Amino acid sequence: MEKNWVKIFTSTNFYQSEIVKQMLTGNHIDTVLLNKQDSSHRTFGEIEVYIHQEDFSKAIEIMILNQINI
Repeated sequence: MEKNWVKIFTSTNFYQSEIVKQMLTGNHIDTVLLNKQDSSHRTFGEIEVYIHQEDFSKAIEIMILNQINI
């Protein structure tokens, strides 16, 4: 992954991570999901949401306004 990406959200639930990604993307923030879950046992590992460092403040504000638990 390129430099200047920061993790903004982590979950074991893929759908919850995808909702966060879509919410941020809808607000013009580039977003990447990194799936670290085990392929055969979905209960192990997490899905992480990354954004560019310069979008961090805006992303936090959007997540708070949409009541996403950080």
